[in-house]
Amino acid sequence: MSKVYVGMSGGVDSSLTAALLLEQGHDVVGVYMKNWSTNLPGMKCPWAEDLADAKRVAVQLGIDFKVFDFETEYKQKVVNYMIEEYKQGRTPNPDIMCNQEIKFKIFLEASLEDGADLIATGHYASTLDGKLIMAKDQGKDQTYFLYRVTKEALEKTLFPLGGYTKPEVREMSKERHLWTAAKKESMGVCFVGSVGIRDFLSEYVSTKIGDIIDSETGERIGYHDGAIFYTLGQRKGLNIGGGKPYYVVGKSMEKNEVYASTNTSNDAMWTDVINAHSMHWISHEAFSGECLARFRHRGELVPVRVIPQKDDVVRIEFASAQRAISAGQSAVFYKDNICLGGGIIIG
Repeated sequence: MSKVYVGMSGGVDSSLTAALLLEQGHDVVGVYMKNWSTNLPGMKCPWAEDLADAKRVAVQLGIDFKVFDFETEYKQKVVNYMIEEYKQGRTPNPDIMCNQEIKFKIFLEASLEDGADLIATGHYASTLDGKLIMAKDQGKDQTYFLYRVTKEALEKTLFPLGGYTKPEVREMSKERHLWTAAKKESMGVCFVGSVGIRDFLSEYVSTKIGDIIDSETGERIGYHDGAIFYTLGQRKGLNIGGGKPYYVVGKSMEKNEVYASTNTSNDAMWTDVINAHSMHWISHEAFSGECLARFRHRGELVPVRVIPQKDDVVRIEFASAQRAISAGQSAVFYKDNICLGGGIIIG
């Protein structure tokens, strides 16, 4: 069987991934990717605890264990990208960039160079002949985060959890008495555990108080603590009291203003056509025509028509208008449960 390097994060999914591959007869090596170790004021980065948990599972399974330090590359390729996108008023997804630049590029390259035949992760997805296929558990499917992975990388990757639901994964982990079987999932920014994006950005970006403007009347209705923190369709965090709830319908980074409305039918929140750039097609062949698309993780799959334009841009036309699609997010395309690829939304 193959020698497989498993990315072990210290969580239940990657722990069971290693266990299943070992049971299948593979020569398994566990690898912890040290991507981020910086503490924030009042918030401790959980990397040391996660590393310890990954080690414990490796000892349980009797497999070799390594630590790959990608902290420098992660800061350059993922963190700096995320910060710059937010500074421009866009809403990036660091998990997507992490998969593209770290897990399925640098980690893959380092593993192959170290003697691996394949790599594996605990993502909820499947792959076959370089195709990326949606997971059995539609609620946990992570192909949205994986759409920028190359066909060549997918051919060297195993996703053992693609055919299981999360409850099944929990139960299988308990049956094997894995150390992490009952460990809770981490929430918040992908690389600093429970820290929210607002708290993280506050450490790296200087912000100032600005006006919240009623988009219908032009009147100031409140104050915000930095336009960078707000995204289209957002309701929480506006702190505007009384009457109907307000939603963010736009913002100006130059003026440091946030525009809000109580009108859920506000034209600024709805669109029936957008453009996307920086396209990545897994098969290397650009798609044109009708398919399904997703615009956020766990977002509904909606019918669209994809029309290639000049300069690596596609026009995306919706069968029905969609709400709160923000620049910087990803549009990801599907056909018959196969993820075709996608791009970054321009607007």
